[in-house]
Amino acid sequence: MGILKEFKDFAIKGNVVDMAVGIIIGAAFGKIVSSLVSDVMMPPIGVLMGNVDFSNLAFTLREAHDDVPAVTLKYGLFINTVIDFLIVAFAIFMMIKQMNRFTQPVVAEVPTTKDCPYCLSSIPIKATRCGHCTSDLK
Repeated sequence: MGILKEFKDFAIKGNVVDMAVGIIIGAAFGKIVSSLVSDVMMPPIGVLMGNVDFSNLAFTLREAHDDVPAVTLKYGLFINTVIDFLIVAFAIFMMIKQMNRFTQPVVAEVPTTKDCPYCLSSIPIKATRCGHCTSDLK
């Protein structure tokens, strides 16, 4: 039973849930970026490069014979994937950069007063005797 309890404690921690949400959103974001690259960006780039469709670019290593399909190196799809990665990496970089801009470092305020344990009045932190009830503070 100890391992199951440990796993339950691990699984319901806030960090695990946050990570799961991040992974799900990241997967959805990846689909959006893939569509952006293959459907929006690559067609104009292909037109500018002389009507080249990157997704169809490939080296044929072995031609198809009868029922055996051709063996190809699809470097056009690799180019699309690299562009996908660069766009995702840049978008994440910009998002983190903006988040860092909005998060201000928390400066811990150093207390300058304390409460007297006898009369509960506020006194200076370095006081050795209460100025209100004259109790000796140790």
